[in-house]
Amino acid sequence: MRNLKHIFVLLMLLCGLQLQAQTQAQAKALYDEGNYEEAKPALESLLKKQPTNANLNLWYGVCCLETGDISEAVKYLEQAVKRRATGGQFYLGKAYYQASRFEEAVKTVETYISDLKKRKKETDEAETLLEKCRNGLREIRGVERVTVIDSIVVDKPAFLTHYRLSPESGLLTSDNEFSPQGALEGGTVYQNELGNIAYFSGKEDSTLSIFRAVRLLDGSIELAPLSNEINKGQNTNYPFVTSDGNTIYFAADGKESMGGYDIFVTRFNSNNNTYLQPENIGMPFNSPFNDYMYAVDEFNNLGWFASDRYQPEGKVCIYVFIPNTSKQVYDYENTERDRLIGLSRLSSIRDTWTDQSAVDAALERLGRVKQPTVQQAAVKHEFEFSIDDTRTYYKISDFQSADAREFFRQYRQMVQSLDELNNRLDSQREQYATASSNQKQDLAPAILDLEKRVAQLQKDIDRAANMVRREEQAFLKQ
Repeated sequence: MRNLKHIFVLLMLLCGLQLQAQTQAQAKALYDEGNYEEAKPALESLLKKQPTNANLNLWYGVCCLETGDISEAVKYLEQAVKRRATGGQFYLGKAYYQASRFEEAVKTVETYISDLKKRKKETDEAETLLEKCRNGLREIRGVERVTVIDSIVVDKPAFLTHYRLSPESGLLTSDNEFSPQGALEGGTVYQNELGNIAYFSGKEDSTLSIFRAVRLLDGSIELAPLSNEINKGQNTNYPFVTSDGNTIYFAADGKESMGGYDIFVTRFNSNNNTYLQPENIGMPFNSPFNDYMYAVDEFNNLGWFASDRYQPEGKVCIYVFIPNTSKQVYDYENTERDRLIGLSRLSSIRDTWTDQSAVDAALERLGRVKQPTVQQAAVKHEFEFSIDDTRTYYKISDFQSADAREFFRQYRQMVQSLDELNNRLDSQREQYATASSNQKQDLAPAILDLEKRVAQLQKDIDRAANMVRREEQAFLKQ
């Protein structure tokens, strides 16, 4: 009987090991296919049983990195490197880079490149990452003091609707009447106040270039790409021109960029009919992610830019700021490092508020420009929800799929819950700002709990929104 028990226990252990091996193989297959969201929970479960496994730390860390959980990615990728997981240094350098820990990123990637050279392996991908890390290290030494008064996360296809420029500052649109081919799909067009000059992005050779179109007196269109100072072997997009007609802001993804797209500025040089060498406008406007569509309303003294930093796929954050008349930067040597990183990433826009009266005045101006025009006020929408790049729904009856309609109702309930949680969080943060030390100790756990709930609910909302879109798109394709 005892032998039978031993055999039974042994069989159970073997079954457990076989099941674990199958689970690991399945998780690795999802990882290899790039399905990081699905692979992540399975790898997390396996890691709890094998916390010292170098490959599991690497795979789970990469999943965290690719799904936007940067702090967790750093923790597990550090373990992977410590345990000498192959390729771990590359991903750890990438994680440090996305966490704005540029000094550590540079050192880690340099070590990785040195190891690759010793083994006579290709270094091109690592060299590209190292260049971006060095750009980030340079830019964080000059983070601009800028007051950001508002931020809102929106669907990328509809992000332009949240820019509220005065007519004197021109018009931003996705429609292009100046070019027979039209503007780049999903791109933007800037038109001046008179409506006779436009700037937009389009294909030229293998990259995107910014074009200038002028409507002549006879109604014909004169179209030409901007000079090579701007269109120089890189993708350039999202142009905006200030009221003087000479200063242009645009986004580019070339060697001088930290992330994908960075925002640059240059001025037209009338002496030789070309543009000056563009300058990267730096942090906090730029980041290791995509930053673009910088626009300034000089008449209301407000500015906007968009970024997908730390956002789920399909979402962007629109930041509203007070433009500076001259650039001032934080003291790199004497500013606490975590605070400087937070300011460079705009982790909390309230940290940029040094003059409350200026903030209040800017918020009042923003409130005025957000007021709908007479034409806009005549159109009543229940909501605004983008299905894809060409479809935006405004009322529940717009949905063709009954399942998508039901999913959307659940999505709206979640959004309402998120608004309530954010209101409670804002209230507690305001209490915390004026509380005594003892009161802060009491308030802190509740605030941290609310922040976690808000973060989780936001993830659930993003998944719900994607489910609505998938269901409606599938129905429309039938």
